[in-house]
Amino acid sequence: MADTKDYYQTLGVTKSASTDEIKKAYRKLALQYHPDRNKGKDSETKFKEVTKAYEVLSDSQKKQTYDQFGHAAFEQGAGQGPFGGAGGPFGGFGQQGGPFSYTSDGGFSAQGGPASGWDFGGFSDPFEIFEQFFGGQSPFGRQQRRQTYSLTIDFLEAAHGATKKVSIGGKSQTIKIPTGVDEGSRIRFGDYDIVVSVTPDKRFQREGVDIIGSKEISFAQAALGGEVNIETIDGDLKLRIPSGTQPGTAIRLRGKGVPHLHGSGRGDHYVRIKVTIPKHLTGKQKDLLKEFEGEKGKSSWF
Repeated sequence: MADTKDYYQTLGVTKSASTDEIKKAYRKLALQYHPDRNKGKDSETKFKEVTKAYEVLSDSQKKQTYDQFGHAAFEQGAGQGPFGGAGGPFGGFGQQGGPFSYTSDGGFSAQGGPASGWDFGGFSDPFEIFEQFFGGQSPFGRQQRRQTYSLTIDFLEAAHGATKKVSIGGKSQTIKIPTGVDEGSRIRFGDYDIVVSVTPDKRFQREGVDIIGSKEISFAQAALGGEVNIETIDGDLKLRIPSGTQPGTAIRLRGKGVPHLHGSGRGDHYVRIKVTIPKHLTGKQKDLLKEFEGEKGKSSWF
């Protein structure tokens, strides 16, 4: 029986959601229900549901068809109704250059361990999907299915790219990870696909190609300004703090974010300022603050 669960509800987005919003929602849910991280009873089913919804809504042509016809677009038999034949939106499937390319699990873990039996691809089985969409058997034969493997890398490797040696089918392989990959990114390598899982970094958060970090400064530094050292994905650098900086201020470092996976350019790095208030003061420090408080009423500083 075809799955009729609304794809927008599955991802928790509205029909007006942008491509980035859909991707962000999927990334969050995929990370939440990924079987390597969630051993819950229903995690496998939920992971397949959100991935299936993303496969449709992230593709503009499939999304347009889904918005117009709903699940009916994915339930017709080949050559029948408004979706069959070469003229329909799914016409030409099975011919060279057809519009679909699905993957299935190949049972590879990041440590090169044995097969886990989990499907890391979009739909559970590309040949089962063919049957669901078109009501018939795939003309390609199951021997042509592409295998998919899971590979875990750290945060900086995802940002800068890396070269990894893995064992697949008993053979050592060297895989080049391009710069800018993110959680759930796919890399086509030879006859199989690699699905990337990224380990979080406690220093940084990532929003698309932008990096979010934070920096603690003293009350005096916030009031007077100055230079402080901060961490970026490229290493340490000096950041100028303007005088009068308020707690929670975000300072933008243009071009210091993650390189674009496809194309040139980089995102930005945002530094969120946290102002620390001392808990213990000396007598002299207290006197100076009292003097400062007294002077406040005599000027227009605030």
